[in-house]
Amino acid sequence: MGGFPIPTPLEWREAAEKALKDRPLESLLHLDADRLVTRPLYADATGVQPVFAPRPSDAEGRAWDLRTLVEGDDAEAVNAAVLTDLENGAASVLLAGGVLSDGAWLGRALDGVALDLAPVALDAGFDGPAAADALAALAKGAPRALLRFHLDPISAFAEAGGSPRPIEDHLSEAAEAAARHAATYPEAGLFLASGRVAHEAGASIAQELAFAAGAAVAYVKAGVAAGLTVEAALRGVTLSLSVDQEYFDGLAKVRALRLIWASLSKAFGVDAPAVIEARSSRRMLSARDPWPNLLRLTAAGFAGAVGGADAVVLDGFTRAEGLADAFARRQARNTQLVLMEEANLGRVDDPASGSWYLDARTRELAEAGWAEFQAIEAEGGLIEALKGGIVQGRIARARQMREAGFANGAAQIVGVTKYVDPEPRPAPVEADAPRRAPANPDLALRPIRFAAPFEEAAQ
Repeated sequence: MGGFPIPTPLEWREAAEKALKDRPLESLLHLDADRLVTRPLYADATGVQPVFAPRPSDAEGRAWDLRTLVEGDDAEAVNAAVLTDLENGAASVLLAGGVLSDGAWLGRALDGVALDLAPVALDAGFDGPAAADALAALAKGAPRALLRFHLDPISAFAEAGGSPRPIEDHLSEAAEAAARHAATYPEAGLFLASGRVAHEAGASIAQELAFAAGAAVAYVKAGVAAGLTVEAALRGVTLSLSVDQEYFDGLAKVRALRLIWASLSKAFGVDAPAVIEARSSRRMLSARDPWPNLLRLTAAGFAGAVGGADAVVLDGFTRAEGLADAFARRQARNTQLVLMEEANLGRVDDPASGSWYLDARTRELAEAGWAEFQAIEAEGGLIEALKGGIVQGRIARARQMREAGFANGAAQIVGVTKYVDPEPRPAPVEADAPRRAPANPDLALRPIRFAAPFEEAAQ
């Protein structure tokens, strides 16, 4: 059986020019917020270097850790949601909300959860050290407890534009908590070096990668100062990124982060594998018509899974309006189960490897992210760059470029700027989403939603 004839580059160019008619071939080039060019054709002749960046871990026989997000202030309600998710396919849980502010509440929220079987991660902001102490106490010193303390005061500082006390004090307290629990819980994850706060504020991909890398360096240095070895500090870092509906870019940036981490760990003299948590983007969500979010979240889950994330967290599709109810959490959980067990996305290690386009995009994003990271380090590190407003200014310019594309029609949001349902169906939420006033609005990396201004105009 014969195959299709392979055109030469010249034959392709002639066919493309004929199809474009009066438009120039250069109209097929697309420039992103990082000033990187996406070309219409990638081939061996373009000099693409192969990339292989598989996930090294295996989540208890699964390709990745299906992590459910449960937010709330009511310990009993949180406990019911956690147990339901773990009994119906989730492998681990990420807790957020007021339930983390009190050790007794956290204990009730995790009643019945076997901490040596189901990893529990925390999203506690400035309260991270106290929440970590409470979680450690619940594990009762069991060395195999799969705790994920996710200490991350830098993201809280960046989002608020300030901190209750000097951020250096919060960083030191987080590092001391990490060192305090590392010996008792050798399987624990200590720090979360996340680029999500940058992404949710409108950052470009390279800026998000650089933010995560800068946070990782800050946490490793703080951990070593608190008494951890360099290897323990590095292995205690979990990296985190947001993935959205642009699944090619999402999976490429997860792969790019592995390349950046390899360079970072080498610089510290330790060969430590990257552990990456991919969380679905909130800036991509629509509120007026939440149902298209189910497709956006599926694309985000695809990006995290195929990109090789070790853990994937999907929001409820109603998260733009409020905290997810049981139905929304079920949809988030089942989306991943279908991707994992029916689509079998994890059966091949790094399936993007060998694609000229995705390998080129991965390497270009890694190089752009590394350049942004070096610029941050030249300013004295991520914390100093945030204090000086340098990171915020760069992110604002990237956000404005994306917003301009939506405003002039160069980019579209399905269900919001195109194919708009005139009578959208609402969906219930468990409770209103928490809203925190920034400590310093001039320096805060406040989360945005690109759909918000169009939804407000439609009211």
